[in-house]
Amino acid sequence: MSLPLPQMRAAAVLIACALAMTGCKFVKTADQQAEAAAGAFDPDKLVADIWDAKVVPYLKGRAGSFQDVSTLVNSNLDAAAEKYGHKEKQGNAPWTFAATVKGKIVAAETKSRSGSIDVDVDGDGKADVRVAIGPAIRGTAIRDSLDFVNFNEFKNQIEWAQYGKSFNTQVNKLYLEKLPRDALVGKEVEALGAYPLPTAGQLPQFVPVTITVGG
Repeated sequence: MSLPLPQMRAAAVLIACALAMTGCKFVKTADQQAEAAAGAFDPDKLVADIWDAKVVPYLKGRAGSFQDVSTLVNSNLDAAAEKYGHKEKQGNAPWTFAATVKGKIVAAETKSRSGSIDVDVDGDGKADVRVAIGPAIRGTAIRDSLDFVNFNEFKNQIEWAQYGKSFNTQVNKLYLEKLPRDALVGKEVEALGAYPLPTAGQLPQFVPVTITVGG
């Protein structure tokens, strides 16, 4: 006995659905997350991979003493930019200069997460430069001082910003979290790093890639 036409259509739909479901693969959420993580953007790893091989050697080769760099910046910005500086072609990023700092700590801010030390580099007892000691570091001076990385290598502005912060994360892990936090004033400090062109009347804000604090 044949079924009425409406019932035959309903049966056909059920059969089609059953056949389709046999070819379906249900993927667990955890599997999807693992697959996504495998190809995820990892700025901390990108920075760690080039730190010793490229970042530190580049800044060592590019840097002048803070006295030499700042003197040339004040007298001839174009010459200082060519010799010690770098900035991204896109946007309005300031010039950022590679330098070494060597001097005596004359003030220290360690209560804030944005810790810093003020350093006298010329022996007059007054601060010439402010060196970040973290753990929170403002800005992206390390990234911005490097001529071998650029914005166009990244998917968007968010990735570019995360990449910049990862340089700060790296120097925190390697050096800053190991620095003493007490009785810093009067101690000698040596650092290699970079700083952006400062606002007139403000201390240059220096971010190290290597730093030692002595007795």
